[in-house]
Amino acid sequence: MRRGTAWIGVLLVSATAAALAEDWPRFRGPEGTGISREREVPLKWAAAENVRWKAPLPGPGMSSPIVWGGRVFLTQALDREGTQRALLCFDRHTGRLLWQRAVEHREKESTYDGEPHFCSATPATDGQRVVAFFASAGLLCTDMNGRVLWRKDLGRCEQIWGTASSPILHKDLVILNFGPGPRTFLIALDKRTGQERWRVAKPGTFGEKPSEWMGSWATPVAARIRGREELIMMWPDAVESHDPATGRTLWTCRGLGRLSYTSPLVTPEVVVAFSGFGGPALAVRTGGSGDVTETHRLWREEKSTQRIGSGVIVDGHAYIVNENGTAQCIDWKSGRTLWTERATGRTWSSIVHAAGRLYVTDQQGETTVLAAKPVLEVLARNPLGERTQASIAVSDGELFIRTYAHLWCIGGPKR
Repeated sequence: MRRGTAWIGVLLVSATAAALAEDWPRFRGPEGTGISREREVPLKWAAAENVRWKAPLPGPGMSSPIVWGGRVFLTQALDREGTQRALLCFDRHTGRLLWQRAVEHREKESTYDGEPHFCSATPATDGQRVVAFFASAGLLCTDMNGRVLWRKDLGRCEQIWGTASSPILHKDLVILNFGPGPRTFLIALDKRTGQERWRVAKPGTFGEKPSEWMGSWATPVAARIRGREELIMMWPDAVESHDPATGRTLWTCRGLGRLSYTSPLVTPEVVVAFSGFGGPALAVRTGGSGDVTETHRLWREEKSTQRIGSGVIVDGHAYIVNENGTAQCIDWKSGRTLWTERATGRTWSSIVHAAGRLYVTDQQGETTVLAAKPVLEVLARNPLGERTQASIAVSDGELFIRTYAHLWCIGGPKR
């Protein structure tokens, strides 16, 4: 091979690798679907194997990391009472803490069974600004160097299990599911100023009995579907599509339960939605208008296992892991379950798909890697030995895992 031809080959390989390397700018990745386009990510690791670095954290937390360029961002309560709630920025190459910005909130706020829910929302970034939601302490927006651009007080966010929905950035908007609880609404703010652009109020109640509980912890997914911008959101009793520019409801499909824990699984052809608390699951074809329950709903499962973490859709199959560690593969066209097997320990984490594999971390910090195919195949089990409720972030061949004690960067063997 001539030297010039060899250099062209090197450049093409480098360009391809660069195209596949991606940031992880929000909860569940670039499109909010849990799907990574990267092809080379670690398969095996342990607390002393394939760890690039681990950074100590001030205390336990439940949000997931995000990655942009050379920085990793995380939300963190600086004390057990949640009086100091912070956005942290780390150097992605070394794990060094670059800066943190905290907001103060002195009023008592409920959490689930003592778990640290005060900073359970994952931040979001567009490479120019970072937005973090701190429940009753409101929204904080900084630039990439930690300079505060604006802060928005949205009022008290209170219910028995704490908050979980994360903000997303879509075009010039910050969009957030504020709730659940007596004050529940979907809101859009100008990402440059924090000024409110639109708001859609939704019902939410929590009484003494389970039959009185109602609310959504889901994070919305923005997507361009059949040439139309849509914001897919799961609410009590229904999955809906909203116009992200105005909040107007485009279509509604009824049939969910009164509690929605997971985020919707969205493709150009279908939306698959799983209720929480053992409630129903359903699939709806995209492209409808108005009430599409009778015209576009493909199937509905009346009662299911408890689901907290969100799943993924890969090659016509929906994969999800239940709270008890039972994984399922479902044909999204028919709703037929192709396999159901105990795959991991008790988990609240969401599945991430990368390099043809499914990654999910249990509460003891062990990540199980499954093959993304309609036959169960466990590829690896990777223990870190630290408690976690967060989901994995994938960026440029590395995995970022947040436990209660550390932020971990996992990489393959160095060549």
